[in-house]
Amino acid sequence: MRTLPKKFCIILLSITAISTITSCKKNFLDRNPQGSYTSDNYPYPKGSGPFDGEIFAVYDILRSYDASGSGFVAATGIRSDDADKGSTPTDGPTSLEMDNFSIIPSNALANDLWRGYYNIIGKSNIVLDKVANDKDPGTPPQAKVSAEAEARFLRGYAYFMLVRLFGRLPLVDKLYEDPAAQSNIPQSDPAIIYALIETDLKFAGANLPAEWDVSKFPGRATSGAANGILAKVYLTQQKWAMAMTTANLVINSAKYDLSTPYNKIFGEDGENSKESVFEIQATATLQEKRTYGSQFASLQAVRGTGIWNLGWGFNTPSTLLEAAYETGDPRKARTILYSGGTSIYGESVPTGLPNPRYNHKIHSSPTVRNSILDNFSYWMNIRILRYADVLLMYAEAANENGNAAEALDKLEMVRLRARAGNAGILPKVTTTDQDLLREAIRKERRIELAMEHERFFDLVRWGIAGQVLQNAGKSFVTGKHELLPIPQTQIDISKGVLKQNNGY
Repeated sequence: MRTLPKKFCIILLSITAISTITSCKKNFLDRNPQGSYTSDNYPYPKGSGPFDGEIFAVYDILRSYDASGSGFVAATGIRSDDADKGSTPTDGPTSLEMDNFSIIPSNALANDLWRGYYNIIGKSNIVLDKVANDKDPGTPPQAKVSAEAEARFLRGYAYFMLVRLFGRLPLVDKLYEDPAAQSNIPQSDPAIIYALIETDLKFAGANLPAEWDVSKFPGRATSGAANGILAKVYLTQQKWAMAMTTANLVINSAKYDLSTPYNKIFGEDGENSKESVFEIQATATLQEKRTYGSQFASLQAVRGTGIWNLGWGFNTPSTLLEAAYETGDPRKARTILYSGGTSIYGESVPTGLPNPRYNHKIHSSPTVRNSILDNFSYWMNIRILRYADVLLMYAEAANENGNAAEALDKLEMVRLRARAGNAGILPKVTTTDQDLLREAIRKERRIELAMEHERFFDLVRWGIAGQVLQNAGKSFVTGKHELLPIPQTQIDISKGVLKQNNGY
């Protein structure tokens, strides 16, 4: 039986009115049962910390439907020119609203996202409150610092997602005695939200470990993850010098590289590789097929029958993405799975499926499906930040700073790996013209990160969303559709304190 990569999972255990969360083995068919304290792990599991119960509860929300389900897939993928709604014509009307930009304030997926990310923020604030009020003289000071850093990373990431999705937001940076009070906080301008995000991620980058013991805690946030997300925060605000410097912290850490082949990154055996800077963890066993997993992959997987009933088939690669690849680029085959084609695992894909193309990057191994006796791939991790993304962020910032040589160097690192040893494809980019190099870097981001929840945000921050998406046939309105509507449910809960976004 094949042993699969270890992942970080969250299991809440209640023992005599005490709750804790432990790490768990990830051989999917041979996970040790969890359930009791011993002399080795009391008062908290051996190798973990006094705040890990609350911290792991935050990670649990990351893989929840609200934070990484249909709303996430639709808002980050289906809204872009790289993807169509997919599935069947009548399935997913709320996703269709995202696809054709007919979205309204009552859209349930927008509300899911708001609720999911604010849940992460709320749970992170619980950790921070517990750390701040801990009076136990036996608590190691470093445990407090590390817990604060991890919570602030998670809060910063959640706010970064929210500010890009919704714009003006209520700033909730502490735990309120009256939970209802959080519903009546007025929105702050994005600049204020970004200031909090930067502060949180800078603290996390300075105080998180460069790596964890992967035998116990694979997937936990590191200083590299914090600095990588912070670099993207700076890039989004066009703070080019700071983006370049911060991305360079990740590069110079020597913890990441491009040694994992592109066609391996996205499978089960590519999880938490040297390419991975941060990814959301999921797992499954024969006994627990979906409890500790995520719907992210199954939402996009092939919608067929029999052994090809793998999911719902949403977020399918568009013809525009298909046409964007350079001749011979091997990344195309690992990104687009064709009806009637062959999967990365040598499977013959049936013809006549509801969609001609599917997201190949989330396609699971048939060996694992057979071992779990489940087709719906809840065990697939979600890649949030890869090293190639960091290199391309650095390249973009360097070019905008007038440093073409550094930009070309990092761009070539990504293209070199993509060639997979074939010198006859993907020629080296040599232009030092800033405009031409900018376009080359943007194109490389599109191809390297295709179907990985980056394209829509990139188009918006580049200021070309309207032009590109209108040309793609979408009903995008510039000045409106860069953001989602503030969910009407949340406006109602706030009793009108929250104000709607422009145009909605």
